[in-house]
Amino acid sequence: MTTGVTGMSTLLQVFDMPTSAAFYCDVLGFKLVRRSQEGQAHFDWCMLELDGTYLMLNTRYERDERPPAPDPLRVAHHDDVGLYYACSDVEAVYRRLRDKGAAVAPPQRMHYGAKEIWLKDPDGSFISRKSASPARKGSGATNSVHEGPSPN
Repeated sequence: MTTGVTGMSTLLQVFDMPTSAAFYCDVLGFKLVRRSQEGQAHFDWCMLELDGTYLMLNTRYERDERPPAPDPLRVAHHDDVGLYYACSDVEAVYRRLRDKGAAVAPPQRMHYGAKEIWLKDPDGSFISRKSASPARKGSGATNSVHEGPSPN
């Protein structure tokens, strides 16, 4: 039985929407496709798109409740969130990110075959771009972001 799900999107809570939206759009290459408070400079929510993948950002605090700085404990422990994006040319993505001033180390070949780069967003969320890893015969591995067996 299917449930009719036709898509899924991740929602991240961010401390500063202008900073986060600029990072995801200007550095990572996402496009702003929808947002709250249309026509106003300030917005609390947005939908971003990159090559058919979607990400939503929402402000962590209402404007009148926002502290002057992010909670250091929250930022320190925010590395439990990870976004993995597969791409066809991780070397080209690395060069583009480096040229945009992103703090990103050169690609590394992982033990499972994929070549990956990592960086953090302004709130400390972990982001990885990876090349497809070669499927190992009989392993059931796929060439997607998820390295587990195929769902079929």
